[in-house]
Amino acid sequence: MKIRLEEPRDYREVENLTREAFWNVYRPGCLEHYVLNQYRQNPDFIPELDFVMEEDDRIIGHVMFSKAAIQKDDGTTLPAWTFGPISIHPDYKRKGYGLKLLNYALDKAREMGIGVLCMEGNIEFYKHAGFVLASSLKIHYHEEPRESEVPYFLAQELIPGYLDGVEGTYCPPEGYMVAQNNPDAFDAYEATFPQKKKAFQEGQLPVFCQSCGMPLTSDETCGTNADGSVNHDYCHYCYQNGDFTSDVTMEQMIDFCAQFVDDVNKNFPNPMTQEEYKDMMYHFFPRLKRWRLYLRTI
Repeated sequence: MKIRLEEPRDYREVENLTREAFWNVYRPGCLEHYVLNQYRQNPDFIPELDFVMEEDDRIIGHVMFSKAAIQKDDGTTLPAWTFGPISIHPDYKRKGYGLKLLNYALDKAREMGIGVLCMEGNIEFYKHAGFVLASSLKIHYHEEPRESEVPYFLAQELIPGYLDGVEGTYCPPEGYMVAQNNPDAFDAYEATFPQKKKAFQEGQLPVFCQSCGMPLTSDETCGTNADGSVNHDYCHYCYQNGDFTSDVTMEQMIDFCAQFVDDVNKNFPNPMTQEEYKDMMYHFFPRLKRWRLYLRTI
C-alpha cells in the first residue's frame, strides 16, 4: 500500500473512483466527483494535501483538503480547514483503508500547521481518527440552532489550544456547492461518464423536489424525462415528459404550496401558520435547482 500526492495524470481516474465510491450513497447518483473536478482550480484547494492511495499499482483511495473559516462571535474570522470528499473504491471498503488514508493525511496537515478541521460526517467512523462533535468545542453549524448538538457536524483540533477562548459558527466553503449552483454544467460533465442507474436506498439524506420541495422517496414520486426515464430532480406533480407541468414564478409556487400547510404540520412538532410556512419557503426555495436558475434570469 502506497500513499502519494495526486498528479494531473490521475485526475480522471480519481474522479471516476470518487463517482464509484459515492454513487447512490447519500442521494440517487452523486455530486462528489464534480466537486473534486472543479475544486482543483479553487483558491481554497490545498494541493499539498491532495492524496491518492495505491494498492497493487491501482488507485483505490483519494482525499482532498480545503481552506475554510469560523466566524467568531466577536465578529472576527478564524482560519479553519476541512476535507473531503474522501473516497475508497467499493472493492476495498470496510478493510481499514479509509482510516489509514485519513490518518496519514491528518499527520501531514499537522506538519503544515493546520489548527482545526471541521466537517460533516458519521461520528461512529470519524471518532477513530480523533474527531468529536463540534458543539463540544463551541463551534456551531450555520444551518442548525446554536443550542443544538448536531450529530453530523464534527471537528478536531490539530494544534492543541487552537480553539481556546473561541466560540463561533462554521459554514462549509461555497466550492462544495458547485454542482447545485451550476446544474447545467454538472449535467454536461456527468454525461461524459458511463451511465449508471440512480436509485433510492436506505440511509440516504432526504431528497426534495427541486421545484416544490416535496420529499422524493421512490422512483414513483419522481418526474419523468422526455424519453420516459425517471428524473430524480423533480416530483411527478411538477415535471413530466421532460418539461414542467406549469409555467409559474417562484412566488406563485410558494403561494400554491402554502395551502398544504396542514399536511406539512403533521411532520413537525410545532405547527406553523400559513404565513410562517411561506416565510420558511422563501428562505428554502432559492436553493432549489429550478428557482436558482429562475432567479438568474430576473
